[in-house]
Amino acid sequence: MSVLVTGGGGFLGSHLVERLRADGVEPFVARRSEYDLIRPDDTVRLFDQAQPRLVIHLAAEVGGIGANMANSGRYWYANTMMGANVLEQSRLHGVDKLVVVGTICSYPKLAPRPFREESLWDGFPEETNAAYGVAKKSLLVAGQAYREQYGLTSIHLLQVNLYGPRDDFDLERSHVIPALIRKMLEAQGEVALWGDGTPTREFLYVEDAAEGIWLAAQRYDGVDPVNLGSGEEIAIGDLAELIADVTGFEGKIVWDTSKPNGQPRRQLDVSRAEERFGFRARTPLRTGLERTVSWYREQALVSPAAG
Repeated sequence: MSVLVTGGGGFLGSHLVERLRADGVEPFVARRSEYDLIRPDDTVRLFDQAQPRLVIHLAAEVGGIGANMANSGRYWYANTMMGANVLEQSRLHGVDKLVVVGTICSYPKLAPRPFREESLWDGFPEETNAAYGVAKKSLLVAGQAYREQYGLTSIHLLQVNLYGPRDDFDLERSHVIPALIRKMLEAQGEVALWGDGTPTREFLYVEDAAEGIWLAAQRYDGVDPVNLGSGEEIAIGDLAELIADVTGFEGKIVWDTSKPNGQPRRQLDVSRAEERFGFRARTPLRTGLERTVSWYREQALVSPAAG
């Protein structure tokens, strides 16, 4: 089977490529340095070279709350164009299946918890990441339209925030877990964190995510979107205390309430993923955090500028 993984050189992509190779599948890995999927001609060149039967679309531009607020226009444009180009070339090249990895950011700001796939259209996403969430959500509609008109099998996964080794630890772009880990390992006395610590989030260890995507690619052909997460909710304040314990941070945590909290609560109903393709997250949060901290410490020893 010829498999193309867009974003295959990135955080999630590198773990997915390893998972495929463990099953004896050598995917075609599309890296941004070689193929800019925002450009139609680059996308055509990629598909001409890869000639895929299965496409797993991971490539995205995204960051934490600050990056999403600062780059809302860019993120909408980049994610919309990449998705549209990949979808169109999948059709033109007769791809058997397209797997689109979407985001929990597509859910309404005040969706009932736990988020069920049926609630996806019941309101507007949280404002700080709405542009990104709507761009990804539009690919669900596009995939369903291509299925209906052209017969392209396109499935859509609604993925929660990931964490793990090889995450982006740049404080200007990173999500909450890598940002907290880096701040607490480098802190001199105290760390300042955005918001008030009350919002909740759900996290999925990156190796579990790779497993879920690969299971969906092999076992699921349905039109309905499917949540991909752990089903476990934790308050950001509790997460900060947990990371402080894992990293050995003994300083003071200061909450900057002038900064936004983001979405009030996030937790997925993950029953559909288990029912339809047998996925269930296996890595406890503390175990995943310990592995992530260990990896980052090793990188810091190799390069003081790690991240």
